[in-house]
Amino acid sequence: MKKLLLSSIAFVFLLSSCGSKTKGELVGVQGKKWYPEKPYGMELIPRGAFIMGKSEEDIAHVLNAPTKTVTVRSFYMDDTEITNSEYRQFVEWVKDSIVRTKLAILADELGLGPEDGGIGEYAFKDADTTRMSVYDKYMMDNYSGMGETGYEGRALNRDENLVWDTSEYPDEYYSEVMDSIYLPEEESYNGYRIIDVTQLKYKYNWMDIEAAARAKKGSRKDFVRQEELEIYPDTTVWIKDFQYSYNEPMHNDYFWHDAYSEYPVVGVSWTQAKAFCNWRTKFKNDDQKSRGRQFVNQFRLPTEAEWEYAARGGIESGTYPWGGPYVISDTGCFMANFKPQRGDYAADTALYTVEARSYEPNDYNLYNMAGNVSEWTNSSYDPSSYEYVSTMNPNAVSQENARKVIRGGSWKDVAYYLQVSTRDYEYQDSARSYIGFRTVQDYMGEEDSTRR
Repeated sequence: MKKLLLSSIAFVFLLSSCGSKTKGELVGVQGKKWYPEKPYGMELIPRGAFIMGKSEEDIAHVLNAPTKTVTVRSFYMDDTEITNSEYRQFVEWVKDSIVRTKLAILADELGLGPEDGGIGEYAFKDADTTRMSVYDKYMMDNYSGMGETGYEGRALNRDENLVWDTSEYPDEYYSEVMDSIYLPEEESYNGYRIIDVTQLKYKYNWMDIEAAARAKKGSRKDFVRQEELEIYPDTTVWIKDFQYSYNEPMHNDYFWHDAYSEYPVVGVSWTQAKAFCNWRTKFKNDDQKSRGRQFVNQFRLPTEAEWEYAARGGIESGTYPWGGPYVISDTGCFMANFKPQRGDYAADTALYTVEARSYEPNDYNLYNMAGNVSEWTNSSYDPSSYEYVSTMNPNAVSQENARKVIRGGSWKDVAYYLQVSTRDYEYQDSARSYIGFRTVQDYMGEEDSTRR
C-alpha cells in the first residue's frame, strides 16, 4: 500500500512537471514583489565607512577608543529615544495579555464559553471549535498545553474589550480576576488601588545564533533561549540615583503622567530594552500576518559602531553630532541637554530630561544623539575591544559580559560624555534615571540614493 501511494505521488509529480509554465527554464521561485517600507518614526542611515574612536584629544586618558576605520551596513534608526508613551504601549499590551490569560484560564476551569456570557466571553478562542479551521484543530489537539501551566499555545480572545470600571464588571468571576491584579487593600492608601506591577511579566524565546554558528554539534533546540522578566520601569531610580536629593515628583509622575508622555523613558534595564525590541517585532508582525503581508525583520538595539556612525550624521571626525567642538551655538544657546557650567543643570533650559524631539537634529535627522539620556547599545563593554573587533559591522558581544555599552551622555553628565566617540558602560540588569534607548532595524533591498 505504501509503495502504491509513493508511486501515485511520483506520477502526480511527473504530470505537474509536464504542465509547467516555466518551459523547463531556470526562472527561480516566483514570490511577491517586495519593496522596502520605512518603519514609522525611523530614519534610514545609509551604509558607509567612518573613522570610529577618539579623533580628538582623549581628555580623560582612558585609552579605550583608538581610531579605526570601519564599515557598517544600512539600517533604520528611531529618530528619537523611545518615549514614555511608546513604552507605556508595551506595558499596556502586557497588562492586557495577562488579564485576558487569567480570565481565559478561570473560564476554562469553570467550563464556560462565549455562549454562557460573563467571563465566558473571554474564554480561549478554541473554546468555540465551530469557528476553527482544520489546521487550528490539528494544532490544538497535538501541541496546545505543552508547557508548565498546560495552557501554552492556546489563543486568547482579543475581540472582547476588557472592562475596567468596577461598576460594569459582568459577573463575580470577572471581579475575582480583576481583584487579583491589584495590590491588596493593606498596601493601598488614599482610597486608591494600583496595579501590582510585579505581575507584568513578558516571556519570549530567542535563538543564540552566535553560539549555534560556532558550535560543532547540537540540535537547534540547544540554542533556543527563553526569557521572562518584569517590564515595568523602575521609577525608584529617581530616588536611588541621588542621595540626599528631593526627586519625589519625578518618582511619582514621570512615567505614567501625560505631561511626560513625549519624554524619554528611563529606569529601563538593558534586558528590559531587549524585551521591548522583541515585543515591537512581534507586535508589527502580528499586524503584517493579519494583512497577509510578509514579515519584517527584527527591531533590536544598535551595535556600538552603528550608534556612533548614526550620531556623527555623516560628518567626518566631528566632536559632537552637530560637528563642531563647541556645545554653544553662534546665537549663544546650548545645543543639547546636559550639565554645563560646573553644575548649573538649568543653564540649558532643563533641569532633568526634555521632550525627545528637542534641540536640532543631526544631519541624519536624529534627535538628542548627545545628551538628554544615555542610550543602551547591544554591544558588551571591553576597553580593548577596538583592537580585535572586525572592521565590517564591528560588534563586541558576549553573553558572559554583563557590562553593556551606553552612549551619548545624559542630562546629568558633563560635555565630555556627549562626544560621539566617548564610551561608557552600565551593567545589563541595572536601571538608571539617566539611561534610555532607541531601536534599529536592518535595511533590506537595494540602496536608494535619492533618500540619502
